Amino acid sequence: MRLKHLALGLAVVMAVPAAVTAAQAENGIFLPQFTYRTGPFAGSGIPIGNGIHDYLTMLNERDGGIGGVKIISEECEDGYNTQRGVQCYDSVKDRHPVLVTPYSTGITEQLIPRAAVDKIPILSMAYGLSASADGTDFPWIFNAPDTYWDGASAFIRYAANKDGGFGKLKGKTIGLLYLDHPYGREPIPLLQALAKDYGFHLKLYPVPLSSMQSQSSEWLDIRRDRPEWLYIQGWGAMNPAAVQEAARNGFRMDHLVGVWWSGGDDDARPAGPGGKGYTTLDINNVGTNFPAIQDILKYVVNKGKSQTPKSQVGENLYDRAVLNAVLMVEPIRIAQKLTGKKEVTGADVRRGLEALNITEARWKELGLPNFAEPVHLTCSDHNGHSKIFVVKWNGTKWIKQPGSLEPIHSKVQPLIDAAAAQYVKAHAGWPKRTEPCQKSS
Repeated sequence: MRLKHLALGLAVVMAVPAAVTAAQAENGIFLPQFTYRTGPFAGSGIPIGNGIHDYLTMLNERDGGIGGVKIISEECEDGYNTQRGVQCYDSVKDRHPVLVTPYSTGITEQLIPRAAVDKIPILSMAYGLSASADGTDFPWIFNAPDTYWDGASAFIRYAANKDGGFGKLKGKTIGLLYLDHPYGREPIPLLQALAKDYGFHLKLYPVPLSSMQSQSSEWLDIRRDRPEWLYIQGWGAMNPAAVQEAARNGFRMDHLVGVWWSGGDDDARPAGPGGKGYTTLDINNVGTNFPAIQDILKYVVNKGKSQTPKSQVGENLYDRAVLNAVLMVEPIRIAQKLTGKKEVTGADVRRGLEALNITEARWKELGLPNFAEPVHLTCSDHNGHSKIFVVKWNGTKWIKQPGSLEPIHSKVQPLIDAAAAQYVKAHAGWPKRTEPCQKSS
């Protein structure tokens, strides 16, 4: 399997255009992609890399870029390795990217102290350090549309709704099966706080990188503890293994709930009929029945300019990447409008991010009606804390469930405030905000 991934990675490298020079980058909008098309996280990384690539390529082919300026994008393969991800950043920062999307909580945490120095905004879309939603203390970091604390609180709200109210959670056991990595550990503080508030017993089941595909000892513990609900904060090869183990161990699939990064089609599909009922949180709709996705098919996939098999366009992680690409592009459009410039800088795009306001009407204008919830950022709120979908696996595809979940804001916001203050205190000399807040466009 590793040789197969390596071969695929080599093919991808050859398919990516040769690196452009810094001088060339000045004649366009430079948006590098940090990807992982090889290794144990490739199953999740490939559709993400493809979706972002295809949306940006579609804009170049259909519109001539953003505001008439071509998008220059190339990939740097990091294998979901923090050290290699930082090396990717070092290889592109002198070429003045207007925005960087690390696609790893570990990499994001390493880049947070550097963003203000390098004047490059970091977009960690629905991942990264939850506390960085505080725009006052983290003016160069953005993690819209939801933090992991929003997600964990939405999961608890979902469990309470199904069980008859928050009071019914008292005395129950709720488990967290998580990748033992900065990403996987993110929801723990919020879940610990909610366990204290609502009286449930929280059980933690860390999955080391070395046992992502086995999880035998973790499931021995789960069988012993018999949690009523189990939340999965997994990625890559961990997810399908967890769903298969749940089915094999007779765990109630409708009580197995994943964070949005545990909801890839290839996370549920390997479990076969046993995976039916597996549920995940979601921040985007799925499918190809959107004008913008049809344009991707028309201008990119059907013309052989994509690495995506046509059958996989519209799958959950692919569409998640389209959402990510929109959150990269819209602040650039706003920055162009705010500054009157076509070729904007990272500082300009930071202003655009703080003025981001994607309403239902704007989603429709973008060719993505009902694709995602509205996203509204401000000077102080770099996340938006949007409502969250729920999708359920029917054995062959994800089905969006009625309604949506509101994060438990009264529990999440105090934790963000405290964690942001603690982060600043722990980092002596942390730079104060110097950029004035901008009015929304």
